[in-house]
Amino acid sequence: MAKASKKASGKSVHTYTHEGKKRKNNPPVGLVSTSTDKLNGRTRYQHDPHIDPILSWAGKAEGISFEVQNVSLHIHERIDPYRIIQSFLKPKKEPQQLSLFLEPENEPPLAQAIDFYKHDQDWTNRLIAGDSLLVMNSLLVKEGMAGKVQMIYMDPPYGIKYNSNFQPFVNKRDVKDGNDGDIPAEPEMIQAFRDTWELGIHSYLTYLRDRLLLAHELLSDSGSVFLQISDENLHHVRELMDEVFGEENFICTIAFKKTGALTSKKISVVTDHLLWYARQSEQIRFRQLYVDRGETDGGLEPFRYVLLENGEVTTLSQLGNPRELPKGARACQSVSLTSQHFSETRSKPFMFRGKTFSPPTNRQWSVSFEGLERLAQLNRIFPVGDNLRFAYLLEDNPTTPLTNIWVDTGSGSFTEQQQYVVETAPKVIERCVLMTTDTGDLVLDPTCGSGTTAFVAEKWGRRWITCDTSRVALTLAKQRLMTAKYDYYKLSHSKEGIKSGFEYITIPHITLKSIANDEPPQEETLYDKPFKDMSKIRVTGPFTFEAVPSLRVKPFDGKTPKIELIGSDFSRVGETNKQSEWIDELKASGIRAIGGKVITFSSVEPTTAYRYIHAIADIIEKGNVSKKSLISFGPDYGALDRRQVQSAIDEARKAKDKPDFVIFAAFQFDPEASKDIDLMEWKGVTILKAQMSVDLFTADLRKKRSSNQSYWLIGQPDVELSKRKDGKYTVKLHGFDYYDPLKGEIISKGTKNVAMWFLDIDYDDRSIIPNQVFFPEGDEKRDWTRLAKALKTEINEDALEAFSGVVSLPFSPGDNRRIAVKIIDNRGIESFVIKELE
Repeated sequence: MAKASKKASGKSVHTYTHEGKKRKNNPPVGLVSTSTDKLNGRTRYQHDPHIDPILSWAGKAEGISFEVQNVSLHIHERIDPYRIIQSFLKPKKEPQQLSLFLEPENEPPLAQAIDFYKHDQDWTNRLIAGDSLLVMNSLLVKEGMAGKVQMIYMDPPYGIKYNSNFQPFVNKRDVKDGNDGDIPAEPEMIQAFRDTWELGIHSYLTYLRDRLLLAHELLSDSGSVFLQISDENLHHVRELMDEVFGEENFICTIAFKKTGALTSKKISVVTDHLLWYARQSEQIRFRQLYVDRGETDGGLEPFRYVLLENGEVTTLSQLGNPRELPKGARACQSVSLTSQHFSETRSKPFMFRGKTFSPPTNRQWSVSFEGLERLAQLNRIFPVGDNLRFAYLLEDNPTTPLTNIWVDTGSGSFTEQQQYVVETAPKVIERCVLMTTDTGDLVLDPTCGSGTTAFVAEKWGRRWITCDTSRVALTLAKQRLMTAKYDYYKLSHSKEGIKSGFEYITIPHITLKSIANDEPPQEETLYDKPFKDMSKIRVTGPFTFEAVPSLRVKPFDGKTPKIELIGSDFSRVGETNKQSEWIDELKASGIRAIGGKVITFSSVEPTTAYRYIHAIADIIEKGNVSKKSLISFGPDYGALDRRQVQSAIDEARKAKDKPDFVIFAAFQFDPEASKDIDLMEWKGVTILKAQMSVDLFTADLRKKRSSNQSYWLIGQPDVELSKRKDGKYTVKLHGFDYYDPLKGEIISKGTKNVAMWFLDIDYDDRSIIPNQVFFPEGDEKRDWTRLAKALKTEINEDALEAFSGVVSLPFSPGDNRRIAVKIIDNRGIESFVIKELE
């Protein structure tokens, strides 16, 4: 049901919540440990080997079955925009504890909280970082969601070219293929790139088929899947979906306009396509949508006639000015008054205005003679030669059913500025949602991008889950959802909440027979036009930000397995154990710190004595003093997670000889892992984290190395906590160590590249619940400004301005007397720090 804040002047603020809908209690990241979160093996999926052969590619037969790691989706953040905006509304108050997450039934006792997946919690929507195959498998295996999704929207890369599929910065949409600066620095994105394109169209089709199979399992029997694709691989993907969903469940191909005419030596291509399949076509849920005739290509062309006020009918071409109709005149279409087959009663002549008219041979009047008389009295029939015609007015039915050709979805249909390099017009996804779902239904998009599907689902009162590999995309989506505003649609039964649906505008559908028979016309429901309550504005409801944990690094064995596809010229080198290369590079370059200082090694050797410690090294200090160091490398692709930190430290503590240093080296650090490293205390042992250069896994994609230095020492964010005289506190962000992969250097303590930062004023060691969210770039398109203006109420301008800065609003200490600050830079990379209050 709708939840409202106290109304000041202007519009009151509301959200839709999905009462009665539940989700499993997947683990908050703060409660995850090696003992509480067990991965529980792998799940094997089998493609149907008995289907008719349609499409073949290298590796298809070998991939008839495949295994997916079973992982838990860890909750990192619980975000309630409704709760956050209270901070800048007058009268100035402490942020109200309005979030559903803070109600007692949603924060179970610790013993119950760590009993993952055994209990239900109230539904909140879900934004997830991780590979779509792992996410969908987790939903199926861990959460039992097979058959629970009503609609899936997929917008995968259109083909096997790298060009413009990824965006490296939050604030940069201009992405060029072959430009070193536009190559993403996210390990997960590089893995996605290699997995999808390494063997060209062959690996691309395998990538799609496996994900389509899991999508098929998640769909309800009445559900639909839409896959967006260009004409480059439309034919291949259509055949692929026939195999997975069955050709009998193909609904149609929708062509939609994506851009205006392009200058080309060949014909301009201005459309993309949606392949629409049902889980079970005979059970599909479908709601007919209608569009104004004037918005369709050629929709007004049949209305070439004009019914004058005196009952006469003329044509537009006969008018002096066809763009300006005479007073009382109405546009109309000439429609036949006869139908097939001879009839003893209806095939007789009819007298109209002193002239006799008869149906053609073997035809009859479409209505009775009484109906013809009524039409004549209403001036709705007119002669054309020897035939009588019906004057079908444009106003009789100004809409027409939506077909599979959409010409009104080009770049001009965007209602807000595009934020992502590949972004679909919201109108396209809206139509898919409205045609195949009802309010409260669940929509899944395993290709999140900038979050358009989540945005659309939220707008129309649907539940949603979306995921992406790119942290840049997820940062954009998070920011977009938090600051979004929507119309408040009236509920059919407000006491029943969103599950009762909306009150929709209906229009009469006047037909020849309804006029002739003097019957009330049928009504058409406009599912895209609910009634609005203009006194209210709606914001995004509560949602969680979750992540797939990085798969654990295997012990170093010095081997590099090679996988060859039988009968193919392609071969793939396994990328599970690159430590030998990393060890050689570490010994050669050392670890560079701020100010040009370098940690140098006299030796770095691999070790098999441990599982999560991969190398033993000797650090050379002043006076050639040698200090022992244990080194744990993060995964090839993905962030080093807190379970590896915990396991590596446990092994280090049990080592025969106590080390002087423990060094964690990774391409990316999970914020929880980074926090654990920063806060970890071990007397006599220094624990460090080193950023690994992206050159170590993108050398084949770059024109040149960004730097000869491959390892950089990084520190924790610099956050200042101050206590005021009134007992309240403030937080000031001084900056963080920012690794620039293009320049190959660490930029220390800057705030320029901060995309957003969160403040949880009462951190409970589980998930971050941000009370204040800041966007330091101060871009009105990306911060709270547009939402604040739309409220048309009294805004605390000082507080609103602070939300574009680096100093928090004052706050009182919470029960836990601990705060958490999370910083997200413009590459989507997160840093996390905890501060204890005095």
